[in-house]
Amino acid sequence: MGGGAWLQFVASGLTAGAIYALVALGFSIIFNASGAINFAQGEFVMIGGMSAVTLLATGLPLAVAVVLAIVVAVLVALLVEKLAIEPARDADTVTLIIITIGVSLFLRGLAQLVWDKGVHRLPAFSSEQPLHFLGATLLPQSLWVMGGAAFAVVALSAFYGRTLLGKAMLATSYNRVAAQLVGINTRSVLFASFGLAAALGALGGVLIAPIAFTSYDAGIMLGLKGFAAAMLGGLGSFAGAVVGGLVLGLLEGLGAGFISSAYKDAIAFVVILAVLFLMPGGLLGARRSDRV
Repeated sequence: MGGGAWLQFVASGLTAGAIYALVALGFSIIFNASGAINFAQGEFVMIGGMSAVTLLATGLPLAVAVVLAIVVAVLVALLVEKLAIEPARDADTVTLIIITIGVSLFLRGLAQLVWDKGVHRLPAFSSEQPLHFLGATLLPQSLWVMGGAAFAVVALSAFYGRTLLGKAMLATSYNRVAAQLVGINTRSVLFASFGLAAALGALGGVLIAPIAFTSYDAGIMLGLKGFAAAMLGGLGSFAGAVVGGLVLGLLEGLGAGFISSAYKDAIAFVVILAVLFLMPGGLLGARRSDRV
């Protein structure tokens, strides 16, 4: 098999991996704030993609539709936190996880009513003319996906390092009690964490919609693969979420190319099992998080 084929599989893997990284970052953000795993994270990806399709159909420019779609997902996430998570703030971690599963099912059913069961697609952000490089064919939208994910990671790093809210969220993730002692409102941190996680998920949803399309149930597999990426990199680690997403994407791309595309989705589940049995801390080490 020639070098062009290898490059093709790697490019496909990095495109998918960039989306998994965004979803995994959302998992890590909420895990650090609450100590629980938000299994509704994939639904924010779906809401971003479906909202963008709907808003674009009203005649809005694509850029405006994309921004508003992310805002819609953030508002939904903030409502979820206020109506479902905050009332159960004194519940144990398992109960919170079960609540997020219920929220996921509710949002998926609501999406089916608001939209439909069909598959929808956003137009590409730029040209749809494939690019040819060293024997590989790459869609320009793939560059938007990787570039958008890279921008989000840089922006997230700046947010945590340069803003008061970001530093408060980071301090809470390291030590909740110490953060409270210096006057940080850890309840507000959890509220903001849901909004930030939803924004990252929705960004992934609108970036991938021109390539993989979107539907009311698109968040199921993307959410599970994002969770697998977070586990692989180290749950709670931001760098681990990015590394885990890219590694999982590459494993999928190479597995689909050299083994069979029929087993592509199974790779994420194999990764989860392998991490649980062989490397519970992930590649970069999971972070232990206290409850907020």
